Amino acid sequence: MTSLRSVAGELAATALRTVRAEYPNDLRVLYRAPGDAPARPRDRHPAFYGSFDWHSAVEMHWVLLRLLRRFPSEVDSEAIRAVLDEHLTPEAIAAEREYYVASPGAQRPYGWGWALTLHEEAASCGRAGMDGAASWAAALRPLADHFLDAIAAWLPRAPYPVRHGVHPNSAFGLVRSLPSARRRAADGDGAVLRAIEEAALRWFADDVDAPVRWEPSGADFLSPVLTEAVLMAEVLPAPDFRSWLAAYLPGLGEGPLFEPAVVADSSDGQTAHLHGLNLSRAWALRRLAAGLPAGDQRGALLLETARRHAEPELAEVSGSDYMVEHWLAAYALLWLDEEY
Repeated sequence: MTSLRSVAGELAATALRTVRAEYPNDLRVLYRAPGDAPARPRDRHPAFYGSFDWHSAVEMHWVLLRLLRRFPSEVDSEAIRAVLDEHLTPEAIAAEREYYVASPGAQRPYGWGWALTLHEEAASCGRAGMDGAASWAAALRPLADHFLDAIAAWLPRAPYPVRHGVHPNSAFGLVRSLPSARRRAADGDGAVLRAIEEAALRWFADDVDAPVRWEPSGADFLSPVLTEAVLMAEVLPAPDFRSWLAAYLPGLGEGPLFEPAVVADSSDGQTAHLHGLNLSRAWALRRLAAGLPAGDQRGALLLETARRHAEPELAEVSGSDYMVEHWLAAYALLWLDEEY
């Protein structure tokens, strides 16, 4: 299996290139009046203007920060620090927060979860004493707090989850948001964590016999079935999760649940999502294997299935079409970093 150390430089180089690439850009504009459209993407998003769209820019900044923390000698640390110093300033993040205050449903929950993931990484690096990380975390904190408050307000009013395998997927957004919710709970405010746990149970606790045969859809980069299972592994006690998993995926030990998706056209932004599906499935399968009892033979099957999904996709991270390059490194990192 490919090691993260062996590809850290390549992942970081791709992220460095894309986070400063302002064009092409899929800038979403809600027109409330004439003149609402900015002249340039960076006029609207001074921190996260690159990587084709906002959420991809956020997750690629996470790639940079995570790799700087894990393998500083394998990546261009000086260039990464320069980008983070340039983009993660109080002024730039204040402008990002202002946009989402004015556009409360935008990027929910995918972009919210990735922004929280980026802030938690910066905060963890700061606590570990990484130079510059404390200032990056402090700059990101108001945006993270805004999204945590938004999650707490949204979830009680959301009777149903979004289950399809693209950005609005409810389970993945909550998985990405849980570490921040737990940090806030440890600081004395458990409202967001309770809202996430209650929503997960309300939405998914009674699910049985997951429709694995329905996957994939033509534009998925997440597995609805597996992403839900990862969330439930996070919110249920281990014995309860194992009982839930047996009912949810009754065929788990009978053979591979999924075969790797085939990508027919990487230049098509929607079809290209399937590269990410293979990597996110691999990440989810590894997470599920870790939740099984020691010696459970299903674990080996899940890990082998994960490897078959992921390994061919690593060649697509750089040197492929930009519709793949601007985001896929984040999912390669999720798979390769066993701490995730």
